[in-house]
Amino acid sequence: MLSRVRRTLAMAGAVLMFLVLAGATYQGVATALERRQFRHPGRMVDAGGHQLHIDCSGQGSPTVVLEAGAAGMSAAWGWVQPRIAAVTRVCSYDRAGLGWSEAGDLSYDSAAVAPALHALLDRAGEPAPFVLAGQGLGAAFATVYASRFGEQVAALVLIDPPADAARETTINSTRLVNASPWLARAGVLRAMRIMSSNAAGLPEPSAGALSAFLNRPDHLTRAASELSRWDETVALARHAPLREGMPVTRVEAAGADKVAFLTNRTHAAVAEAAIIEAVTRIRSRH
Repeated sequence: MLSRVRRTLAMAGAVLMFLVLAGATYQGVATALERRQFRHPGRMVDAGGHQLHIDCSGQGSPTVVLEAGAAGMSAAWGWVQPRIAAVTRVCSYDRAGLGWSEAGDLSYDSAAVAPALHALLDRAGEPAPFVLAGQGLGAAFATVYASRFGEQVAALVLIDPPADAARETTINSTRLVNASPWLARAGVLRAMRIMSSNAAGLPEPSAGALSAFLNRPDHLTRAASELSRWDETVALARHAPLREGMPVTRVEAAGADKVAFLTNRTHAAVAEAAIIEAVTRIRSRH
């Protein structure tokens, strides 16, 4: 009887090891293929010891700078950026450790996001004035930037800002992102489309790129770091004084979940309209 139990446990262990190895192999092969398929659409710029990815399109002033939400990246603006580019210059980018951007040698610090973006825009040669548009956690980062570099910011557009939403329904998504780097390494996330399904609805190639990175352990590790410091980032934004008279627009679009992207065309249109209205108001003053 005891020997039969041991054989059963040994067999179960062998099957589990096989599944883990198979999943890891599947993950590695798929990631290698995606690296070739989804190359960065913009530029890699040295922002101080590491390369950050920035993608700019369109012409005109002011320049709109898009700050993605938690676990997001430039591709998350797949609906929004082309529409804004038809009106003015617009740049999306990937925060350090997300998307195509390098993480650098320093550990994650929410207070370092705004200075890093400032250095990126300067070294990329993108001139002020800027309309900063952030979604979700990105709205908090945009607010901190506008506080620190207010002379460059003509207007602020906050889409689903954390301070304005209770976000009581986000515990499960936060726990999932925290566990996701390990699940990604074993190929579980990719096989079950647990995270990558959040990219569904975006146009291609944005949907494919975001989906790919939502299966990548490196991207998800930094996303988990951002989510773990959510309250700290929101507090930074709440106590960040803005320049007197700075126009601030707040809109609800994708909802209250901490991990939510503007994949729905109707939701994206709400964000687009608010950004274009801010650009129009600034131009009307000149």
